[in-house]
Amino acid sequence: MASPTVHSPRATGKPAAQRNGYATVTHPADWHDPRYQAYALLRLAFVVAPVVFGLDKFFNVLVDWPIYLAPWINDIAPGSGQDFMYVVGAIEIVAGISVALKPRYGAYVVAAWLGGIVINLLTLSGYYDVALRDFGLMIGALALWRLATGVGSPGLRRSS
Repeated sequence: MASPTVHSPRATGKPAAQRNGYATVTHPADWHDPRYQAYALLRLAFVVAPVVFGLDKFFNVLVDWPIYLAPWINDIAPGSGQDFMYVVGAIEIVAGISVALKPRYGAYVVAAWLGGIVINLLTLSGYYDVALRDFGLMIGALALWRLATGVGSPGLRRSS
C-alpha cells in the first residue's frame, strides 16, 4: 500500500501548503489500495447512474417517472409532471457529469439531489422503500465526497 506524500516543513525545509490549518496531502492512484478501489467504484456508479436515469426521464423506458412525483410538487411545478421530469432529467445528467469532472464537488451535488428525492418520496405515500434506498445512495455520495478529498486526487489532512 502506498503511503501518502505529506508536504511538511520538517521534511523539505519549506512551509507546507496550508488552507485553514490543513496541509495538502496527495495519494497516488493505486489500484491495489482498497481506498482507491472504493473511490473508483463509487465514482463510476455516481457518474453512470445519474446520467442513465436522467436520460430515461426523457424516454420513460425503465419506469413511468411522473408516478414518483409527490402531488404538492406537481402542483407547484409548471406544466405537467412529465414536463417537470425533463428538468429533473437534465439536472441528473449534469450531476453525473459533475462527478466525472470534479468528484469532490459533484458528489455534493448528487447527495443534495438525492436528499431532495428522499423528501419527495417521504411525502408520497407508498414509496418509503424507494426513499430508504435513495437515502442509502445519498450516504454513498457523501462517502464518495470524503474519499475524493484524499484518495485519487489531492486531498486535505489536518496538520499537526
